[in-house]
Amino acid sequence: MSSLHTLQNTPGSRIDSFRKGRGRGTGNGKTAGKGMKGQGAHAHTKANGFEGGQTPIARRLPKFGVRKTHKGRKTVYATVNLERLNRFEDGTVVNAALLIEKGVIKFECDGVKILGKGTLERKLVVEAKAFSASAKAAIEALGGEAKVL
Repeated sequence: MSSLHTLQNTPGSRIDSFRKGRGRGTGNGKTAGKGMKGQGAHAHTKANGFEGGQTPIARRLPKFGVRKTHKGRKTVYATVNLERLNRFEDGTVVNAALLIEKGVIKFECDGVKILGKGTLERKLVVEAKAFSASAKAAIEALGGEAKVL
């Protein structure tokens, strides 16, 4: 039977931290793993990206790609094409919860957007965060309803 004073960690689950600069016998004495002299050996240095006075590579190279702005994160929609809505019966209220339940989408993201690819053959009431113009027109042409949440 085990008791509190006999408990031990599983071997290998816990690694003791090094005590830097505590003498030669510790294996981390004298320079404490910082090597000989130089900028990296001294306290309070910010050597990341410093290249000895020349312009750092992060400033020499041009910037490209999508960059975050002060306006915040881009809205990401879970997209569904019209042709995937044909699996529902006429008059069904199609919303994000139903789409997830039926496996049409895996998760909602910032909302669901209905796109106009394919043809719709059912009269549905579709509730979503956004619709493309062609999708909205196709839903309403069959007598359905496109509700923007």
